[in-house]
Amino acid sequence: MQTQILGLVTPLMALFFAAMFVVIWRVGRMKRHVLGFGLAFALSATGFLVTHFLPADAFYTFHITQVFYSLGSITMLASVCERAGQRLHLGSVAFVYAVTALVLALAISLTSDVGPRLILVNMGYGVMFAMGATTLLTAGRRDAIDTLILAVVVFQAADFMIRPSLTLLFETTIPAAVYRDSIYYSLIGLVLGIKGVVTAMVLIGATIAEWTKNLRESSEKDVLTGLLNRAAFEQEMHGLLPRAQTEGRPLTLVVADIDHFKQVNDIWGHQSGDRAIASFGELIQQTIRGCDIAGRIGGEEFCIAVWNCPNEPGERLAQRIREAFANLQHAGLNDDIRLTASFGVATARAGETYERLFARADAALYQAKSSGRDCVQNAERERADGPVLAADRAPTQMTRTAANS
Repeated sequence: MQTQILGLVTPLMALFFAAMFVVIWRVGRMKRHVLGFGLAFALSATGFLVTHFLPADAFYTFHITQVFYSLGSITMLASVCERAGQRLHLGSVAFVYAVTALVLALAISLTSDVGPRLILVNMGYGVMFAMGATTLLTAGRRDAIDTLILAVVVFQAADFMIRPSLTLLFETTIPAAVYRDSIYYSLIGLVLGIKGVVTAMVLIGATIAEWTKNLRESSEKDVLTGLLNRAAFEQEMHGLLPRAQTEGRPLTLVVADIDHFKQVNDIWGHQSGDRAIASFGELIQQTIRGCDIAGRIGGEEFCIAVWNCPNEPGERLAQRIREAFANLQHAGLNDDIRLTASFGVATARAGETYERLFARADAALYQAKSSGRDCVQNAERERADGPVLAADRAPTQMTRTAANS
């Protein structure tokens, strides 16, 4: 009776962790790898319960157990790899499982001794976890929690490959009928319980850290566009600009403003104006690279910091965004209406502060406004009429389609 109760401890703990991951995934709106952690623990718990309740000497018990254990292991490995931005090669893992299952079926048909079966299946799991560790090693930069997860996966691989053989040295044969009364069964329950708790604690820590990061980032994002808000953008720039100057990398700042935006709100309403702002933000996100940062710094004003980008390519980026926005059709506006935007571009100079860089880019934006709008002005180009100054933003007519212009 005591053995039966102790045998339930590990699966019940696994089910508890599975429920915890599902709750965190749902409440925190986390990515699917967190749900994968919960599914992996649930599958493993099912494998434990099958072993515990089905007849130990039935030919199907071992096969059913290994199906759930294998699915749990594969789901866990796929999830930790996805978290690291890598993809587990499922074809190779499935091949390992298929070979293990075939050899296992042969071993079961030849002998009632559980020992060879245990060595076979655990070696299979060891190879799977070694594949997962290799995949994680191909990821880019790793922080402390990433390294800890990798260490857990490596430990799992080593444990699966070494432990069964060492244990069976003390118990040379284990008939299937007495498997649950064996030293191995008692030891495996303890070992898997400890491994499950350690793995769960590491993954829960990683998930909570990820959740905290998401909450912090959500407070830094502009709700309408998903870009950084002004405070967050400026904070990023105060770190990015000194880094660019230290590393000797060019950093170009693009400031953009939607033309005649007050008329959009006055004529078509604020909801239509909000949709236009959201469309412009989405266009920026689709155009810039992952190493660039973008923010909404005012009502209809946006900033883009283009990392490691000289002046002329930065100007061409602004032109691409300008042209793409001028061709967008906006919900809530007349079909023949096309909105435009004006741009100012400036590239950081040696020792220049963000405030000074922004002032030069913003002055170029004012010049674009005073030059007829729907254009890009570059602060780095010398002007024959003197320095670029802030100009009046008095509205003119909005752009219509070519057929109506």
